[in-house]
Amino acid sequence: MPFEYYQYIGNEKLRFGYTTGTCAALASKAAVYMLLNKRKCNEASVMTPKGIEVKTEIYDIDLNENFTSCAVKKDGGDDYDATDGLLIYAKAEKTKSGIEIEGGKGVGRVTKKGLDQPVGSAAINSVPRKMIQTEIKRVCENSNYKDGIKITIFVPEGEKAAEKTFNPNIGIVGGISIIGTSGIVEPKSLKALADTVKLEIGVIRKSGSDKIIITPGNYGESYIKKMGIKGVQYIKCSNFVGVAVEKASQEHFKDILLVGHIGKFIKLSGGIMNTHSAMGDCRMEILASYAALFGIDKKGVEKIFDCAVCDEALDIINRYGLLKETMDYAVKRAQMYIMRHVDKESNIGIVFFSNKYGLLAESSGAEKILAKWRKK
Repeated sequence: MPFEYYQYIGNEKLRFGYTTGTCAALASKAAVYMLLNKRKCNEASVMTPKGIEVKTEIYDIDLNENFTSCAVKKDGGDDYDATDGLLIYAKAEKTKSGIEIEGGKGVGRVTKKGLDQPVGSAAINSVPRKMIQTEIKRVCENSNYKDGIKITIFVPEGEKAAEKTFNPNIGIVGGISIIGTSGIVEPKSLKALADTVKLEIGVIRKSGSDKIIITPGNYGESYIKKMGIKGVQYIKCSNFVGVAVEKASQEHFKDILLVGHIGKFIKLSGGIMNTHSAMGDCRMEILASYAALFGIDKKGVEKIFDCAVCDEALDIINRYGLLKETMDYAVKRAQMYIMRHVDKESNIGIVFFSNKYGLLAESSGAEKILAKWRKK
């Protein structure tokens, strides 16, 4: 039974999904009901913290004398979701007292400080734990059962699915996380990705480090490795440059270095802190206007406007002999805009590079940070 809850983004009708936490609560409710009442439960429903009810089918029921287990299929809706379609299982057993919630196969373990759960615990976050407890208590009361229950959440395909998530980066190993603060997955939600970026930054700070490198993605990661910087952790922020910088400043990192391909980071020179094309492009407009400051003619400007990628525009600027001046000015402007997102306690710098030209420019802040790091 599909989850029929929608919203419109522009003219596109998109379906909501529900979180791994909601799946765990649904499966737990059904498993406890079957354990206490000794009869199968083919569907279950829960009210999510967002105030939206989720009702779904129950899969793979195993009804035994001493325990019951069953599964709920994860439904990510129209969101980009690595866990979509996974079977989230709950195994229910009777105990003497209390409610115990544990993670089994395919549920990750916390290995670093700064996450929702303590180091060594199953990565079942506090909101899903509360949802599970609420549903178990309700079933126990309705069944007039007064002893204890142990719930084990497990995901047979969880370890494989976790390879497609941020879990390995933030110190969750061995499987996926059982998460969700609202219980609902918003379609094409960018908030979850931004929250993960912030969480990863917090984990690095909790490790004791006061310096960090922020880069959008794989190009930046490869370039950082060539820079020969040792002992400095980095995160990939995707398009959330402003979010990452603000979080790093809030966490009181002393040194923050941004390293990015010109294709994304030229946008910082125009004050665009979310580098996704949907939030603003203006790459060629920025490059053309800065090159014009240093003497490129009208024909050169027109050629830049016709470019599809920044490397092509750099070739034109380079043919005019204006690449260094243009890049130095661009990185200076980017530094000016990015300074608005940090407090006075944080040193911040920016490095521009391209795959063809290598290092294009370093801001004054980057030069100071790199000189200090390399000295050590």
